[in-house]
Amino acid sequence: MKVAIIYDVIYPYVKGGVEKRVWELATRLSRRGHDVHLYGMKFWEGNDIINREGVTLHGVCPAQNLYTKGRRTVREAISFGIALFFRLREDTYDIIDCQQFPFFSCIAAKYSTVLKKTPLVITWHEVWGDYWYTYLGLAGFFGKLVECWVSRLTPAMVAVSATTAKNLRNLNGYKNVQIIHNGVDLKRLNTIQPHDETSDIIFVGRLIKEKNVDLLVRAMGILSHEDKNYQLLIIGDGPERETIVQIICELSLEPQVRLIGFKENHDEIIARMKSAKMCVLPSTREGFGIAALEALACGIPVITVNHPANAIRDLITVQNGRLCTLSAEDLADKISGMLAQYKEMKTACIASANTFDWDSIASDLEAYYQSVTSTDSFTKKVP
Repeated sequence: MKVAIIYDVIYPYVKGGVEKRVWELATRLSRRGHDVHLYGMKFWEGNDIINREGVTLHGVCPAQNLYTKGRRTVREAISFGIALFFRLREDTYDIIDCQQFPFFSCIAAKYSTVLKKTPLVITWHEVWGDYWYTYLGLAGFFGKLVECWVSRLTPAMVAVSATTAKNLRNLNGYKNVQIIHNGVDLKRLNTIQPHDETSDIIFVGRLIKEKNVDLLVRAMGILSHEDKNYQLLIIGDGPERETIVQIICELSLEPQVRLIGFKENHDEIIARMKSAKMCVLPSTREGFGIAALEALACGIPVITVNHPANAIRDLITVQNGRLCTLSAEDLADKISGMLAQYKEMKTACIASANTFDWDSIASDLEAYYQSVTSTDSFTKKVP
């Protein structure tokens, strides 16, 4: 098959969960003999079209700033969608897989290929729903409206988690949403040795409000009364960094809490996970949670918040982690209990991650693409 996969940013020029998923699946589909093309903004020098590891990369427009004041810019989404519309008309594909965000690229993909009757798959990583009002205030009405419109562009919908699939079904009424999870490279992960520096608790992710890292730091303040030797390692950066640093200073936790920013070398993140006792991700909004899956694959349990918009919950059982309420007190209690039993949970943690290998997920995606291309209903007209 000749496959086009669309996302405005491309790994490894920009690193994140969606970028990682797209790249891992694209390279594996290429190795299976498919002609795979990625469309995104151009983050590299030289030609607009290049080849990396058997995958053709198309830079449809110059790279732009993704965020303004911690939020995705509408201007970037629209300009990328317009440029994409014209680029896609230049070639023909057996199938196009567009990541749902930023939504204008999905609209461009649909309208640029409607005359060619090319099947369009939209892969959903999150469904925001009413969260749009939290994100944009009253203007969130328009974000919610566009999200609803995009959810009806094609019957070929993929969700990366059961939580996202449920929210998508509630949004568009489709019953046949296909769940194709995110994954982890188990073969590579198993070759990585633990880091020399150890920690009791590790957090990996972008420092934004929904990740609630401030709550984790306050939980450390409570735990410090129990043992001042507990160590928390925070890997990541973002708009909440200054707030988090301020809380660390207010609670006099400088000896116990370390912020080391983003790490370009992903192997180092895995190594530091392997040298930790547990991973705590107190997020209230996650479409999947690759960091949680990687932690489980490293053999360490995960604590997360029991919130309906947090898909990490889908990964957690009593054998591999704990769910807590959105309070520093309950989080501290769960961490304290986990510190007493994390060693006993290692085998169960690894076993729970073994079904999420990228190779098997690539097989699932390949089979789904084949089913879509053989079914006429997936080329229906634009609503």
